[in-house]
Amino acid sequence: MRYPDLRLARRHIASALGARRQRAAIASVESVALFVGYRRSGHSLVGALLDAHPDVAMAHGLDVLYLVRYRFSRAQIFSQILDNVRERAAEGRVVTGYSYAVPGQWQGRHRSLRVVGSTRGGATARTLARRPELASRVSERLGVPVRWIHVVRNPFDNISTLALRGRRTDLDSAIDDYFRLLDGAAKLRGRVSAEDLLDLHSEALIADPAATLRGLASFLGLEAPEEWVAACASILFDSPNRTRADAPWTPAQIERVSKEMARHEFLAGYDFDS
Repeated sequence: MRYPDLRLARRHIASALGARRQRAAIASVESVALFVGYRRSGHSLVGALLDAHPDVAMAHGLDVLYLVRYRFSRAQIFSQILDNVRERAAEGRVVTGYSYAVPGQWQGRHRSLRVVGSTRGGATARTLARRPELASRVSERLGVPVRWIHVVRNPFDNISTLALRGRRTDLDSAIDDYFRLLDGAAKLRGRVSAEDLLDLHSEALIADPAATLRGLASFLGLEAPEEWVAACASILFDSPNRTRADAPWTPAQIERVSKEMARHEFLAGYDFDS
């Protein structure tokens, strides 16, 4: 395998050594959870909550599709997930200035490692928009079932946050970026079975964290310990952040986004005024 740079070749060697060191933990993995969707939609939060579960190791910012593309083995990928999880826990699970540390739970460690994964949902959606066939290659490479988590937030708030706090500096660019990610998420739906894809709405997580967390655990084939549910609920905001009120939306932009939203059933119920 030829690598595009020396850094990736060194990473390949280091992860091979890590896989040998962590062979026992890796052997117990039953499935992989990967996020797909939109930056600034809540991936970091949901991933941190999952990483607090005693049977889950959920990396942040690790691009699993990239590793699959360059033929890292199952063991190498799982090893990098475990290394990432320990590093993120040591840093307090801080992302964009927020700490997603869940008190008294299992972030950075595990009781029985059954599910591993990563929250790199935006990069995953962008890759799948160009190369949707990678969705099937992931499960072939990893050798265990892959469960896809599609975190959804009101698009008007999501786009506003991209424009106000993300890499984009104006709403039109943020809208374009959101639509590109939406294309990748939509293409995934045509490539995986319905039981392997979960639409998790950020607003539902805030409104009813217990039911949403239990549903998420069930989707991954896990129990939902009450202490985990309660600890996760304790770090959530009381209400969704309506950033659309802080962005200079025009009627034309609202209409453009609304028309695109109408094409996707999983966005039903969202509008600019809700």
